[in-house]
Amino acid sequence: MRTLQAILDTELLGTATGLWLGFFLLVSGLLAFDLGVLHRQRREIGIAESLWLSAGYISVALMFGVWVWSQMGADRALEFYTGFLIEKSLSLDNIFLMAAIFGFLGIPRCYQHQVLFWGILGVIVLRALMIGLGAALIHSFAWILQLFGLFLLGTGVRMLRSSPDDAPDLARNAVQRFLRQRLRVTDELHGAHFFVHLPDANGQPQRQATPLLLALVMIELTDLLFAVDSIPAIFAITQDTFIVYTSNIFAVLGLRALYFALAAMLHRFVYLKYALALVLVFIGAKIFLAGILGPIPAALSLGVTFALLAGGVLYSLYRTRQRPG
Repeated sequence: MRTLQAILDTELLGTATGLWLGFFLLVSGLLAFDLGVLHRQRREIGIAESLWLSAGYISVALMFGVWVWSQMGADRALEFYTGFLIEKSLSLDNIFLMAAIFGFLGIPRCYQHQVLFWGILGVIVLRALMIGLGAALIHSFAWILQLFGLFLLGTGVRMLRSSPDDAPDLARNAVQRFLRQRLRVTDELHGAHFFVHLPDANGQPQRQATPLLLALVMIELTDLLFAVDSIPAIFAITQDTFIVYTSNIFAVLGLRALYFALAAMLHRFVYLKYALALVLVFIGAKIFLAGILGPIPAALSLGVTFALLAGGVLYSLYRTRQRPG
């Protein structure tokens, strides 16, 4: 018993192994329940179900924050909530591109959950690698945080200068074109299969990818691009690897559930990107202000972030109130 307790108390990346174990057990349970119980049969997810699932994931994240509070203190819990809110909000912008990818490739809603589920497994691994690299860089080179700050400021300003009607040109997307040049891709879907065996010109079975695989790869790479913004943003809030990683994963877990509701209402949130841009500018400036004014309280960071995002949502709903659905 003492040996087990000693293992659980051993620190991994600055946090007790027991906390990491508890987190991974919780995430594994959520994914198993999602796939094995809620979505055992392939079907289309409606808006109401999407909202209820999202509310459930948010509730679990809020309760996890309470657990962090009890185990690591109030400051770490507030950092978790701030990181969760930032990642959740930045991920909303990701939904715009995910919806465009599914539409461009003609993926029906009944197959979209499968793509997003396997995508989340990739996210769990890729985010761990990126956050581990970021933590190692910050530990070795303290000035990396200032570089993160400049990057966030630049990204925020670029987003402020963009048009709300900007849309990606997926037909000319480099990843999509690269995959089609390197892989044999069918013109149509073959059920829920990522690969199928079809006869070639000589009648021999030939392995070919389906548009479902293209959707999965493009969404994974899209998440990597968005993580380049979101991970530096959370490292600007806290350098605790446990808080950075758990807030990221909980936000992305809920994003998949929320997608099916927001995909039908994206036209109502066209101005949210400007609120996200202001959040990035604030966080980038926070790094430099901390060097002049001292550390910015976690509660203040959470309050400013929430106020900016709430303002963006309300302004978007007001400006698009007469737009048809």
